[in-house]
Amino acid sequence: MKNKFDLIVVGGGLVGLSSAYKIQKSNPKMRILIIEKEKGLAFHQSGRNSGVLHSGLYYKPGSYRAKNCVEGRLEMVEFARKHGVKHDVCGKLVVATNQSEVALLPNLIKNGTQNGLQNLRILDSNEIKSIEPFVEGKAAIWVPQTGIIDFRSVAKKIKDSIFEINSNSCVKLNTKILKISKNSEFQIIYTNNGNFTCDRLVSCAGLFSDRIAKSDGLNLDFKIVGFRGDYYTLEDEAKHKVKNLIYPVPNPDFPFLGVHFTRMTDGEVECGPNAVFIFKREGYKRFSFDLGDTIDSLNYLGTWKLFLKHWKFGINEIAKANSKRLFLFHLKKLVPSLKMSDIRPGRSGVRAMALGKDGNVIEDFRIVSNGKNVHVINAPSPAATACLSIGQKVADVFNKIN
Repeated sequence: MKNKFDLIVVGGGLVGLSSAYKIQKSNPKMRILIIEKEKGLAFHQSGRNSGVLHSGLYYKPGSYRAKNCVEGRLEMVEFARKHGVKHDVCGKLVVATNQSEVALLPNLIKNGTQNGLQNLRILDSNEIKSIEPFVEGKAAIWVPQTGIIDFRSVAKKIKDSIFEINSNSCVKLNTKILKISKNSEFQIIYTNNGNFTCDRLVSCAGLFSDRIAKSDGLNLDFKIVGFRGDYYTLEDEAKHKVKNLIYPVPNPDFPFLGVHFTRMTDGEVECGPNAVFIFKREGYKRFSFDLGDTIDSLNYLGTWKLFLKHWKFGINEIAKANSKRLFLFHLKKLVPSLKMSDIRPGRSGVRAMALGKDGNVIEDFRIVSNGKNVHVINAPSPAATACLSIGQKVADVFNKIN
């Protein structure tokens, strides 16, 4: 049957593609269909992130995020070298601009070391300038493992690698799931582009992972809520002020990292992002709105508890999103010589945050099985960096299910 597959993978982002790739490697004769509702692969979080190869500095030791980030980064660099994907392991600075931030650096070093990072060291203000001459800081951590990469090219190479193993596997773009139905013999996936049957299903649906899980009969104790991140881009005459990657010391009381500077693989330098609650799950524009998404998020108690816990930060983020001058104020904490004319509005991205009913962000990856199916329900940053490692974890879970 033309529309009959051994496995259907929902989601053409990096985690979905990597899961399909790792499953295909261990099951070379399996015919796999990857369903993607957009016109291209890596269309959302996978292709709209900061393009950073994360080191594993921040994540809780022993967590899936820490383990998969470190292992996944090593595998990603090897994959990029093998397939000619543009990347650069250039290192980054995590800059403390006041004494309270300086006091946090030793714990960050300890955390990164526990996660397997090597050669982390604290720099003084003179050493900072030897790496990033325009940065002003009291001290900084030098993280040599961090880098940059073209994640859209990674997605294409992973897709090609699947087809090299089995040319009968395929990708269907512009194909949105409408319903999942099961019987004793197979599953029917109803879409806007025809119906498909399969024996097994793996869902890596990003911003819609909770809804796909629920349509497969799973009961969840959290909900996906979207936050938009806006970027500015340095003008050509200001690019020399940032050599590679410059990050702030993360605020332990805030669930977002803060604005930072990233040299991209195409030579552009991005500044950001902020973090603003959105009224549409794929709301990339300031006034994007979807009534169903809004009701879904605002009817959830966990959303309001998050707002109450972080209302001061939230107001600041909204203000930053609506004021170039305020955004610049935060950037100048790291690079004081920046001027209004040095930055122009850039792109935006949306991150999927899994919120518990208590308003706490569920920080770790969450992969669950449901009968013969596997769902990646939560894959926050550094999922792009860690995608090949996450894909292997999905394949391991998948292969253990009879």
